[in-house]
Amino acid sequence: MTATTPLDGLVVADFSRVLAGPLASMYLGDLGADVIKVEHPDGDDARRWGPPFVGPDSAYFMSANRNKRSIVLDLSVEENRKAALALVDRADVLMENFRPGTMDRLGLSYEELARRNPRLVYCSISGFGSGEGSRLAGYDFLVQAVGGLMSVTGEPDGPPMKVGVALVDVITGLHALIGVLAALHERRRTGRGQHVEVNLLSSLLASLVNQASTYLATGEVPVADGNRHPSIAPYESLTVGERQLAVAVGNDRQFRELARIAGAPELADDARFASNPARVDNRDELQERLEALLADRDVDELTAQLSAAGVPAGPVNDVAEAFKLATLLGLEPVVRIPSDARGEHPHVASPLSFSASAVSYRLPPPRLGEHTEVVLRWLQG
Repeated sequence: MTATTPLDGLVVADFSRVLAGPLASMYLGDLGADVIKVEHPDGDDARRWGPPFVGPDSAYFMSANRNKRSIVLDLSVEENRKAALALVDRADVLMENFRPGTMDRLGLSYEELARRNPRLVYCSISGFGSGEGSRLAGYDFLVQAVGGLMSVTGEPDGPPMKVGVALVDVITGLHALIGVLAALHERRRTGRGQHVEVNLLSSLLASLVNQASTYLATGEVPVADGNRHPSIAPYESLTVGERQLAVAVGNDRQFRELARIAGAPELADDARFASNPARVDNRDELQERLEALLADRDVDELTAQLSAAGVPAGPVNDVAEAFKLATLLGLEPVVRIPSDARGEHPHVASPLSFSASAVSYRLPPPRLGEHTEVVLRWLQG
């Protein structure tokens, strides 16, 4: 018996662009929803965010737009707005990330659409909320800067540093997905949808977790400390020969094993290192001792020994090595979706796995307006 996808039959009207919204709607598509991507005639900005490109569209665009059908609607044109309303009438979920107020001006506000379709779950994603921050444009890099993430990223003596991917967009997209799924569950009880709002800045602040909690609890402002953890040691990267070894020692037993494998079991009984608070207080000396002990060791052999002893450790990989590791572990990190326009294109697999349901990879990222005619016929039927 073929497993079904969890969201079979769900219709999503996706008015979002770039990353946070498209990522959330793509995950809904992976779970079986029919996602209709509504694009301006110029298309989603992310289509042009390259190189590299896969055919006419960027690899960036490809990362967040599988399992969707694309239709082109210029919402400044009355006839196209009527088509958008027809889509909303059939939709279970609407995703949008225009600047606050834009959907209102187009006659597509939550209040207006909820009157037409009371079961609609309407998700709005913004940079800084719909209040005082509504006039500000929200881009991931900007929010990493003003939201404090850059201040805790990088080396202590270096400039603030962004994370290597648009992490705030990713986190916000996941928060949007959580909100939509919760609202759909609530709809089963009440029969009515609701307005879900999420913004980049609030998502980032919530995602600062221990750094935010430390500030709120003590008033002390966290600072960048390279690869070190502010409250755990050794929880950092160590230089081993010409490579870097990441160790994530979370308790005293793990440290005792690390000390034994390093060839200095006495470190675990040294008062300076016997407990985690002591190790944090003396982390500079501890790092120096560990790197001296491990200088001539092989990182791969060390990884195997430490892992066998229950000590979380591994080499600092590049992206290619990360995919290789996931493949060796049987995680099947890549899926290939056939496309008439682009040939078979590889995608990062969904991280979800179900015992009775399935993730689906039905459609490659669409060409701009590829499904306009068929969707408009469906709406008229």
